[in-house]
Parts: sequence; C-alpha cells; structure tokens
Amino acid sequence: MRILLAGYNVDSAVIDELKRSAPPRGDVTPETLSASYARISRDPRPVDALRAAARAEVAKARRSNETIIFKMGHHSVAEHAVFNFDVIGVSRLAIEEIERFRLMSFTEKSQRYITLGSDFVVPEEVRGAGLEDLFVGTVKAQNALYHRLYARLKPHVFAKHAEAAAEPRNHAVLDGWAKEDARYIVSLATEGQLGLTANARSLELLIRRFAAKGLAEVRELNRRLYELARAVAPSIILFTDPSPFDAETYPDLAGAAAALFPSGAAGKGRGGSKGVVLAASPEDGDSRVIAALLHSVSRLPYKECLARARSARPAARKDIVRRALERMEFYDFPPREFEHADLVYDIVLSASAFAQLKRHRMATLTWQRYEPRLGVTVPPSVEEIGADREFLAVAARTDEVHARLEKKIGPAADYVLTNAHRRRALLKVNVRELYHISRLRQDATAQWEIRGITGEMARLAAKAMPLSCLLLGGKDAFPEVYAGVFGRPPRMTPPPIFK
Repeated sequence: MRILLAGYNVDSAVIDELKRSAPPRGDVTPETLSASYARISRDPRPVDALRAAARAEVAKARRSNETIIFKMGHHSVAEHAVFNFDVIGVSRLAIEEIERFRLMSFTEKSQRYITLGSDFVVPEEVRGAGLEDLFVGTVKAQNALYHRLYARLKPHVFAKHAEAAAEPRNHAVLDGWAKEDARYIVSLATEGQLGLTANARSLELLIRRFAAKGLAEVRELNRRLYELARAVAPSIILFTDPSPFDAETYPDLAGAAAALFPSGAAGKGRGGSKGVVLAASPEDGDSRVIAALLHSVSRLPYKECLARARSARPAARKDIVRRALERMEFYDFPPREFEHADLVYDIVLSASAFAQLKRHRMATLTWQRYEPRLGVTVPPSVEEIGADREFLAVAARTDEVHARLEKKIGPAADYVLTNAHRRRALLKVNVRELYHISRLRQDATAQWEIRGITGEMARLAAKAMPLSCLLLGGKDAFPEVYAGVFGRPPRMTPPPIFK
C-alpha cells in the first residue's frame, strides 16, 4: 500500500511566486489533478506517474479534460480541482444566493461577533430607477438604530447575566448576544464577506445558475468568479450559459400559480403565520427506522423487516431503538438507518434565524421571498429595554419604502428589508439530520430564535415518532435527556456554556 498526499489548498500569493519562478512554471493549475485522475480508469500507470505526466504536458492535460468532460460527459473529474475565493463586500441578500449550493464550503462574517459599521450595498436596480436617496436614507436610519440598540443592549445583557459577567472570559459571549439582537434592524443590503471553497463542478453549476438570476449584484458576482476560475483552469469550467431549465422554470411555475390562486393571492403572503408546522410525517416513522435497523443486521428483505417492526410488542420496539442509541455521546448522531424516516416542516422565520437554518445544507430547504405582511420578529431583549416602539417604527418605515421600491424594481426591493423581516421556508429532514440540527441549534449557546424554532421542531417530531426521537435536544441538555431514557448519565458531558 502507498498513500500519497497529492496536493492541498495553497494561498494564491504562494502560487503567484511559483509562476514567477525561473524558469517560469506553467503547470501551476488544478487541471493537472483532474486530468491525471481521469486517466486512472484506462491507464495502468500509478497515479503519481499520471500526475507527473499531466504536469509535464499541461496543454495535453487540458485537451484531455475537455474531451472527458465535454465529449464523454464525465463531469466528476472536475470535482478534483478545488478553488478558494475571498468574497468581500457583497450584500447579505447575495450571500443567501451563494449559500444555496450544497457541495461548497462557506465561512461567513458573523453579525454576532463583529460590530457592524455602516457599509451596505446600493443595488444597481435602485440607482437605475433614481431611488438612491430613498433607499440610502432608509438604510441609514436602520443602521443608526442598530448602534443605539447595541449601546443600550450591552449593559442590559451584562446586568441580566451578572453572574456570568463576573468572569471576564465570558464577556465576548455576552457582548455577542447584544450584537445579535441589535442586528435584527439592519438591512439585507448590509455588506458581508465569506470564504468560499468549491470544486470545479459545483462552481460551474453556480456560474450557470447565477447567469439566470435577476439581481444585478448576483450576475456581477457570477462574472467575477467565472473570470478568476477560467484564467487558471479553462479546461474544466465549460458549461456556463443558463439553460432554459435554469432560466425559465420558476417564472413558468409562478405563472401557473397565479392562475390557480384567486385574486392574485399567490403573491400576497396570505394564510397563517404560525412559526413551525409539521406539514408531513410518516404514520409509521418509528417502524421505518426499526425496520431499517433490522434490515442492516439481518438477511431479510426490507418489506419483511417492516412487517416485523410493525407487529413487534412495544417493549421490543423500544429495546431495538435503545440499543441503537445507548452508546451515543453528545457529539454523536444516530446510525444512518435513522435517515429512512422524513419530516416536512413549514416554517415562518426571520432573516436572522434563516441565516442559521440555511447552514444545514444536507437537508432539503426551499423558501419564498421575504414577505412584509408576515410582520417582523422583535427580540425580547429589545422589548425589555423599552425600545420596541422605536424598532417597530423603523420597521414600518421600511415596509412603506419596500412597497414603493417593489413597484419600480421588483424583487430587488428586498435589499431594504431587515433581518427582522420574515419569510416562509419548507424544510424536509430525516430523523438523523434532525438530531444534528437539534444538538447544535437547541443548545443554550445557540441564537435564541433558531433555538425556539428547533425546540418546536423537536417537540413535534417526538410526538410523531417518540421512539426515534428519544435523545433529541441540545448539547447542554444531553446528560439530562440521556439519564431520563437510560437511568444513568452518559460517559461524557458537554462543556459548560461559560467557563
């Protein structure tokens, strides 16, 4: 056996130094990895020899990539080439579009740990419509309130948690709580930044989809990503024009929806605004999980395992699930068999909470545009300091401006909405993914709104599938939850919130 480290992410400054070396290096490109790995299936030479050959003949490697990807349709070879991008000065609204993509890695500037300035994007659509003064004036009013709220919330949070505040090491956490509540009033135009890592295949998909987007900022972001990637790897970023599927499907569906709903109700945000609704779950969810566990450790077909799971006595059913969960610690998740039961949630949540929920990219998450008719989420701490009227006044002004903007520039009006504004999201998770969300977002260190949402999700799931959901809960609650099921504490306990 030989295991070789074929490569790893290298800072672009180091790559530039290599390119400027004497003699100049022409093989500093991720395309050689894609080309060499593509040859594994048909070339008997060792992989390291294939890599050496690709580096020695870059032009040939590029032709090979184009043939394999374009003519033969083996797009997977492009996944061996990886890019890292610094994405700076883009709006929170554009960041939501970037983070739609599952098979990429993102690390985003946090509005919880960083005090915001007054940097925001003025969309091209706003400038083109001659509405810049209206837009800028509204966002500046939001930002001014943010700073006033933070100044009042910080001492309030420290006083409310006086025992924790006595320890200086806890100050960053408490300060973050003040910032995350103040930021509810800032706009989706607020500038952010993120580190983005993507393989070439996923990047190509982003470029193709972004080319069909309506927002000018997203199209400009798309152009810059494409130019940077193509400059170093022209042979693996090939399909970049939006197809009719990318460009026309959702507008076509919107037309069909308008025909189905009377009086234009499809675009008016009507209906209930309850925070979390369990919209769908299997009637025999526990049986499906138990059957999957039996299937993995037996030689029986799934249909027979399901029949036995359904007919087993309650004590036997519970025993199977307990055995599957008993050795878990707070950092563990259930076996993969728990993925065989799904739940669908219809959720109304603010942009602040949505920023947490969208990070769970392995779940199935779709969403609507933000809808002012759904109201805004006012942090309890803002009410506690008596600033809720001021908060709601700025939100009401924002709603009026949004209505004026939408008549002129359509969806680009959403830039002016705040982190407090709400949207509807549809989330499908299997039980195993729900454990992951629950551990992270129900924990006492999690943002308060998403903690409440996931707590309700867990409650509804446990009602529908009480056995499979025995150990749902945040990391901090795990010892208590575990002891309630097994009559003894787990071997390990999570670290405390404050140290």
